[in-house]
Amino acid sequence: MTDRIEVVEGDITKLDVDAIVNAANESLLGGGGVDGAIHRAAGPQLLAKCRTLGGCLTGQAKITAGYRLKARHVIHTVGPVWHGGSGAEAELLASCYRTSLALADAHGLRSIAFPAISTGVYGYPWEAATRIAVGEVSKHLQAARGTIERVIFCCFGREMFDLYQRELADTRDT
Repeated sequence: MTDRIEVVEGDITKLDVDAIVNAANESLLGGGGVDGAIHRAAGPQLLAKCRTLGGCLTGQAKITAGYRLKARHVIHTVGPVWHGGSGAEAELLASCYRTSLALADAHGLRSIAFPAISTGVYGYPWEAATRIAVGEVSKHLQAARGTIERVIFCCFGREMFDLYQRELADTRDT
């Protein structure tokens, strides 16, 4: 199962996969970080489509075409803002991964790439977020009910890459 998961360091907008996941805000209309990079790379059609979607609740996900991206689709999910852990942040973050994977399966997608959702300006602690990400993806792949064959965690920076590698190694050991 974990042999279907890989970790890369780089720009998620350059990946040739069925879907990349956008760590979006509730408006889905673009922003900073990964969200802004995806909107810029996909082109104005993405923003035009997102305007028709009516936003997205935290922990949920919506799918669009990838437009100018190599990825055929963008799955937009809204991660929680970190408020110390007492505001259901862990469950909301886990839901981001579950709903994104469910959407990918519903659309028959075989490959998906995730950024480190909520770890930028939303302030989620990196280690806790990584544990949730790897755990939810691993559970989904173990269930083997869907179409997903390959999951990539795309990390912006070596420190995050190393953290995902360690968490994945720990998962393989258990």
